[in-house]
Amino acid sequence: MPTKRAAGAPRKAGRRTGPKLTLAVQYATRSSRVPARWQLRRWARAATERDARVTLRLVGKAEGRRLNRQFRGRDYATNVLTFAYTETDPLSGDIVLCAPLVVEEARAQGKTPEAHFAHLVVHGLLHLQGYDHERAGQARVMETRETEIVTRLGYPDPYALPA
Repeated sequence: MPTKRAAGAPRKAGRRTGPKLTLAVQYATRSSRVPARWQLRRWARAATERDARVTLRLVGKAEGRRLNRQFRGRDYATNVLTFAYTETDPLSGDIVLCAPLVVEEARAQGKTPEAHFAHLVVHGLLHLQGYDHERAGQARVMETRETEIVTRLGYPDPYALPA
């Protein structure tokens, strides 16, 4: 008799094609509004264009602030930080999400926390792969790619203005 899978849980599939993603997930926050590992893996895989080894760490505001201050010189927690360690295949890096801040931003922007987490995982993975948004042209390319991935995952355009 077949077993039932949880609503929204990924289906077991045969051999995957495309880039290989090795993903470690670390929960270092007491926030109760964090996505499940399978969701994080699904979002990360959707944004993976090259073979990659990634650690995705969900943190609280204190750690998010400390890391942002230490590595970017900015004394506040930020929603996502990406640390790239290698630029050759497989890519290697860490992505840090400040879970309480992501939830607060989602509420303030009229988004679901799930949609905002999905967007920021995609955003971090694209940074790891060399995308940037420092200049207008780069930002257009990166935001277009983010929108393609996030909407393909079934979430609204993260850059659409609220209705």
